[in-house]
Amino acid sequence: NNSDADNNSDGDTAPTTAKLKTFAGQQLILFNGGKAVLGTSRSDAARRADEVERPVLLKRAFYLGAKEVSNGEFRRFLGSHHSPPLANAGLDDNTQPAVGINWHTAALYCNWLSRHDGLPVFYQIKYGEVLGVNPAATGYRLPTEAEWEWAARVPPSGAAIAYAWGDRYPPAKLAGNYADEAALTVAQNILRGVRDGFAVSAPVGSFAPNQRGLYDLGGNVAEWVHDYYAAQPPSTTTVDPLGPPSGAKHVIKGASWAQSSATELRFAARAAGNQARNDVGFRLARYAQ
Repeated sequence: NNSDADNNSDGDTAPTTAKLKTFAGQQLILFNGGKAVLGTSRSDAARRADEVERPVLLKRAFYLGAKEVSNGEFRRFLGSHHSPPLANAGLDDNTQPAVGINWHTAALYCNWLSRHDGLPVFYQIKYGEVLGVNPAATGYRLPTEAEWEWAARVPPSGAAIAYAWGDRYPPAKLAGNYADEAALTVAQNILRGVRDGFAVSAPVGSFAPNQRGLYDLGGNVAEWVHDYYAAQPPSTTTVDPLGPPSGAKHVIKGASWAQSSATELRFAARAAGNQARNDVGFRLARYAQ
């Protein structure tokens, strides 16, 4: 089954209860980092070519948003924001995740929130364009791909998991908001025999959190992460990687309400983009010091 079964949380610390709350009301959870092997073994039948197996070490303590940023939270920053509807299914409720947002706008939100909370901004922005970052800053940012995948795949103890529910596809029971029988009118391919009750996105945090207290890493909406996309990431061990210094697109992690395949629903899966989508949102992160 899962080719990364030998991944473990070696060096990980016990789950922490340290949390903070942002000006916009989001709760972030503190993590002291750990080790993980990102990507997928070449022997895995579901592997895609860009899933280079690569060890990472997260040394800097960091916070991750417990939930995806909601429309209501995003409208604190941009009152005119509307997540566009799909057919007869609405995506714009205050409690649903904010979508229809490109990577740059998500970065602008992070800086706006940093200023409100008196934190040094992470993204260097001029004339609305992100020109660089200040890695030393403790302001809000998007999670790195390494942080996101570690938080999703590596439990506080035991082996890494392939999916939100474990290692075998399809899910044996309700495990999150995916394209299932509830999405029959909006998705082309669906999971049979499962019905999560939502044709499109669900209110953030509608399903049980993972062992680290994080919601919707599997399902609901896919998520922008900080890194520029590289089809062939470095295979050597990296410490607190921020990804390539430049690129044409950014990495998207996690499956969404529109996806159902064994390949797409794996935590190791990577997508790339730079345009807004109706099934891509984001969650917050920041360094602790």
